[in-house]
Amino acid sequence: MQLTDTIAAISTAPGTGAIALLRLSGPQAETVARAICDGLPDELRERFAHRCDFRDAEGRIDDGLLTFFRGPRSYTGDDIAELAVHGSPYIQQRLMEALLAVGARLALPGEFTQRAFLNRKLDLSQAEAVADLIASQSAAQHRLAMQQLRGGFGQRIEELRQQLIDFAALIELELDFGEEDVEFAKRPELLALVDRITAVCDRLIESFRYGNAVKQGVPVAIVGAPNSGKSTLLNALLEEDRAIVSDIPGTTRDTVEEAITIGGVLFRFIDTAGIRRTDDTVERLGIERSYKKATEAAIVVLLGDASVMNEQAFGLEARMLRERIGDGPTLIPVLNKADLAPKALSGTLAISAKKGEGLDALKQRFLELVNSTATQGDIVVTNARHVDALTKARQALLDARAAIEQGISGELLAVDLRRAQYHLGEITGRITPDDLLGSIFGRFCIGK
Repeated sequence: MQLTDTIAAISTAPGTGAIALLRLSGPQAETVARAICDGLPDELRERFAHRCDFRDAEGRIDDGLLTFFRGPRSYTGDDIAELAVHGSPYIQQRLMEALLAVGARLALPGEFTQRAFLNRKLDLSQAEAVADLIASQSAAQHRLAMQQLRGGFGQRIEELRQQLIDFAALIELELDFGEEDVEFAKRPELLALVDRITAVCDRLIESFRYGNAVKQGVPVAIVGAPNSGKSTLLNALLEEDRAIVSDIPGTTRDTVEEAITIGGVLFRFIDTAGIRRTDDTVERLGIERSYKKATEAAIVVLLGDASVMNEQAFGLEARMLRERIGDGPTLIPVLNKADLAPKALSGTLAISAKKGEGLDALKQRFLELVNSTATQGDIVVTNARHVDALTKARQALLDARAAIEQGISGELLAVDLRRAQYHLGEITGRITPDDLLGSIFGRFCIGK
């Protein structure tokens, strides 16, 4: 697919700053820019800001700067002209109309990045990382998006895919010499390759639990008996009165969710209804929702009341909760109201949410759990589409392994290897249906 027209977009929303940037990309970017610019030299220096007057049929619009990037040494791979003007919405609108009048058209959402992909400046995983980078709200989200944007993930996937292609070619060559009973692809070597790539797929799929949590915000459910201080803890972590605090048991009937950043990581805290036996139908529904939220969370804080509960009884409560929510979430038992405890507490994280004591240690525990999941520099999958493709590729590899062990014909083995290649190629965009491109780039903002 080749795009040949010149597109224009405003890279900053109208009225958001003192400077606005309008971008042109396409083979006629310089021609279109010159049509509305006075004072440009005959030869534009690349990556140099030229001062000029921007005009339309009615006269002078603004004075500003024009910077030219010649393809393929540009973001999109095509010629790009960037027009920097004052941030007035009126100036931006009039300048955009002037560009459209001399031959440009409005860019579609994500079309600049789509052109970069089609011109092989980025693979598809890197293009999706651009959207993640724009949407990042924390240091951890930014770090993961930058790792994806560097291209290490896509490069690793392409290396594995190429190894499969090479072996599949040998197997298909065997089919051409079927009557001579020759074996170009050594089955033990192929088996080792399949196992190695399957192990990589397993690691990448497992990393999604961490990557998705960081991307969406790590969900932390706060559960416990009524009046254990769950809402007080939420308010203390947020440093604002977000949840209603009352001495009346059962005040919280539904979940309350808020997000904050701790140590560069976004956490989504969920205050739940107090867990107890009750005949109140509405409260019982709230308790069931508490268990559901706890099951879905990455971290569960079980909050106990240190003023009325000893550590032995609290340990029993933690075991009962674990049986109810399963092994998925990480459980952190925390005894609240430590300042009111009848004796010193040992072996359990103790806090006083009301006085703010022990909260730094609790926050540090959150960060340790998140950071221990993946080390700096590891490839971490953050995209559900990538996980789906990896899962399908893994299944194809398992089928290929079974075919090798059972001595199934090379023709059927080649089919399994081609399936694995296909699904790995989906990640980087080597195999990309047009409707998939429309779905991915349609979610981008205009101008990117």
